Amino acid sequence: MNPQSLSNKIRVAVLRGGPSPDYDASLQTGEHVLKILRDKPEYYHPVDIFISKEGDWHKSGMKVEPHKSLEHVDVVWNALHGAYGEDGNVQKILSSLHIPFTGSSTISSAISTNKDMSKRVYEIHGLFTPRHELITAEDEVEKLVHVFRNYLHPLVVKPATAESMRGIRLAYTFDELVKAVDEALEFSDRVLVEEFVRGKEAACSVIENAHGEELYALIPVEIRTPEKNKRPDYDKKFSTAREHLSENSFTANENRSLEYVAKKAHQALGLRHYSRSDLILTPQGKIYVLETSSQPSFGVDSSLPKSLDLSGWSSEGFLEHVLNLALKNK
Repeated sequence: MNPQSLSNKIRVAVLRGGPSPDYDASLQTGEHVLKILRDKPEYYHPVDIFISKEGDWHKSGMKVEPHKSLEHVDVVWNALHGAYGEDGNVQKILSSLHIPFTGSSTISSAISTNKDMSKRVYEIHGLFTPRHELITAEDEVEKLVHVFRNYLHPLVVKPATAESMRGIRLAYTFDELVKAVDEALEFSDRVLVEEFVRGKEAACSVIENAHGEELYALIPVEIRTPEKNKRPDYDKKFSTAREHLSENSFTANENRSLEYVAKKAHQALGLRHYSRSDLILTPQGKIYVLETSSQPSFGVDSSLPKSLDLSGWSSEGFLEHVLNLALKNK
């Protein structure tokens, strides 16, 4: 459905902010979406819905209940990232109100943000993911001793249910491992410790029903880690080094392989509309799935607009396409 075929403007509510550490990223995604909508006033009527860090919904500067803020809205663009907006909670609210929204369903969103559960799904579907162990405060010491003795070093420590890159550390020594797990437990009651897989990291986004394909993969973007071959300062979060986006530097065959794995991860998790998978391509050509985001950042500096540009697709065209998918309830 093309907006030009409609007699009335499409009223698009954009949810942004939210009670999550990813609050700032959500504001950036929301602002990018609102700008695109405002640049097409003949087609869209944007409705800015701000959600505070306390979880209060606001419309036109006034605190309102969710159902009131979404009255007379045709579709919701969910620009929330992290807890509440990406883990199934806001999806449950929108589903109960029978309002079409962008992104994945309640259950699929919850599974994709649970790193331990999503890894199980990957393995069931024949996808490679780094060897890992689930740690809780109750079994921390016993399991860490086992992991440190039996896993290849260094070790990556990450919260099992927290969104974004917060709480991720790279540990070389046992003391660093314990310290990293203790910190990650502040973000989640369960922590993943996994082997560090060496190789080229890629972000590959997948979009449904685009360019004549049921699942269309954008050209992968390499995420370069300058410190990869050096031991980083332990006090510097490992995630910081993963924010450096680069142009695509993969061969045509590597691109196809990365795209295939990203599509398979999207399908395996039952995701909807679009997603982004973070992958590692080893020197031997093996591809590991690190994680898949059911709602990747769409700010101007994130990987999704860069991938769209490399693939010859504008952010405006992507936004219109995803809104159409939501309106068709696909």
